[in-house]
Amino acid sequence: MDSFDVAIIGAGPGGYVCAFRAAQLGLKVALVEKRPTLGGTCLNVGCIPSKSLLHLSEQFAWVKNQAAASGVKVSGLELDLPALMKKKDAVVQKLVGGVAQLAKARKITVFNGQAALAGDGVVNVAASGAEGTVTGITARNIVIASGSVPAGLSFLPFDGKTVVSSDDAIAFDSVPQRLVVVGGGAIGLELGSVWSRLGSDVTVVEFLPKIAAGYDDDVVRLLTRLLAKQGLKIEVNARITGLKGPVSNDPSTGTATAVLVAEREGRPLEFAANKILVSVGRRPVTENLGIEKLGLQLDEKKRIRVDDHLRTSVPGVWAIGDVVAGPMLAHKAEEDGIAVAEWIAGKAGHVDWSLVPAVIYTDPEVAAVGLGEEGAKTKGLDVRIGKFFFAANGRAIASDAADGFVKIVADAKTDRILGAQIIGRGASELIAEVVAHMEYGGSAEDLGRTIHAHPTLGEAVKEAALAVGKSALHAL
Repeated sequence: MDSFDVAIIGAGPGGYVCAFRAAQLGLKVALVEKRPTLGGTCLNVGCIPSKSLLHLSEQFAWVKNQAAASGVKVSGLELDLPALMKKKDAVVQKLVGGVAQLAKARKITVFNGQAALAGDGVVNVAASGAEGTVTGITARNIVIASGSVPAGLSFLPFDGKTVVSSDDAIAFDSVPQRLVVVGGGAIGLELGSVWSRLGSDVTVVEFLPKIAAGYDDDVVRLLTRLLAKQGLKIEVNARITGLKGPVSNDPSTGTATAVLVAEREGRPLEFAANKILVSVGRRPVTENLGIEKLGLQLDEKKRIRVDDHLRTSVPGVWAIGDVVAGPMLAHKAEEDGIAVAEWIAGKAGHVDWSLVPAVIYTDPEVAAVGLGEEGAKTKGLDVRIGKFFFAANGRAIASDAADGFVKIVADAKTDRILGAQIIGRGASELIAEVVAHMEYGGSAEDLGRTIHAHPTLGEAVKEAALAVGKSALHAL
């Protein structure tokens, strides 16, 4: 039986980054993954393929809707969906292959199969595609990084054909004539945007009073308006009650049409669809791991309970990423993995979970970190707000990216930055500098006095910080 310093279950961003850092620190590492490729959900069916589709569909939509006004005349525009999907798949293959090469270069031993905890530091790996073949390994430390899968609805189960998950929605073989997205969070809005740009009639149905529920109302109002302008229909305060169908055949797609049934304030609603994307969140993967045998404690959401150093109730067993409390985000899992590797190696690992940024990769993007304006006021905090619109930013105007704004939230007495929300082109990149200032407890003035190149979208962040002290230079 092979023996290791660390055995990591799951090779997604949390697991493989944990493995890489542990190997850097001189530990002997085993990495167990049930998929045939490394990278987990993120690289295989999540973050990476969806961002590829977002990028490619944005290009298609620009040529279709904006190119002519920009002096670029195109005739005979046509969508080649198989070629687009081939490009997306090539991006995925390049990245998962790169992770495999890095693991090999770091002398990490990779086991392909389903892992099960057997106690006393033993992990049994049932080899994929080889029934009855089990390899046992031992490790002084075991890290559970088994990730998450799309959450379903009991009354609207996935069938992979009409009712689909995000895993399916990144790989449609034709553009659905009508797509209904159940859930107005990041994944639903992103994939809804992709298929809308490619020609689908998309309706987003959200149970809550607004989409993008974690963001301030002013951000959500603008996002809703801009998505509607792009063709998405947004239905909020709508509770799904069931599904009727198939009720007819759509000759243009050759697929059955179903009707999603909902209600709003007692009034019935119906939405016809060729495809129904259920995007209501994700659930942790904790089954089939032998967790019950080890006596690991789970919370009410079936997440593994850990302490503030990500240690489980069983000595020598750690858990990170989507299987523990906190946002189910790849970058959060990565930081978990790095910290655990460092703690195992006796180093001073650290994660500030209050500073995990969140992003919706629509166009425009939406990003946030820390407290929003509404969240700060709910906590009874005395804050000052600085806001700057991209419509007054030179680079944004020159790039046809004038929609949106940056909002900085700072403590009214100390000027310390408490959070930020950004809606606009490149928000996912811009939020990083706010996180950097918050990491050391920086003030809005610190951010406002940081020199930014001109012209850049980042100057909007600087101006919003200056606006906290009513010192914005390019706005009244």
